[in-house]
Amino acid sequence: MEIKYTGQEYYDINLNGRVERLPISAVTPTLHIAGFVLLGNTNLTNYCAKVLAEKIKDVDFDYIVCPEAKTLPLAQSICTYLGEKEFIVFRKGLKAYMVNPIVTEVKSITTENSQKMVVDGVDVEKIKGKKVLVLDDVVSTGGTFKAMEQVLNQIGCKISGYATVLREGEDFPTEKLYYIQDLPLWVG
Repeated sequence: MEIKYTGQEYYDINLNGRVERLPISAVTPTLHIAGFVLLGNTNLTNYCAKVLAEKIKDVDFDYIVCPEAKTLPLAQSICTYLGEKEFIVFRKGLKAYMVNPIVTEVKSITTENSQKMVVDGVDVEKIKGKKVLVLDDVVSTGGTFKAMEQVLNQIGCKISGYATVLREGEDFPTEKLYYIQDLPLWVG
């Protein structure tokens, strides 16, 4: 969904009964987004995790996989609500402790340059051939999901679905997508 940008400073979004005020900012001269940040907001993170956990509780998966870093508290909380499920993190860079890592790149509308996504070979062995649910805080173009999907397919994982708090715009299809609310983009 797109809304004409006419100088709006905030957007009030209803997250399944909880209203949050999000600041609107420019990502390009003609595209504005509402900023949604879970980091540091334990109450909001746990609220969203509980709502998402309810939506995905009947999905058949072994692990949640998510990108670093904003999604980490959400993944932790969802796994707790679902009875101590585990999650795997795709890191944004190589770390010295990694064994046989797999690396891909992703371009997001909220970052200026491409970023690396790295999964440690130790984690690859855990999820190889397993069913996974791919998680992010916001999906817009689906670039992060697609980059993760490439690696997961290479590993031999079966993707059971995708979960996110917000679906921003309409670029990412809703098939097998579990989310709380749509978030508009502001154009013009």
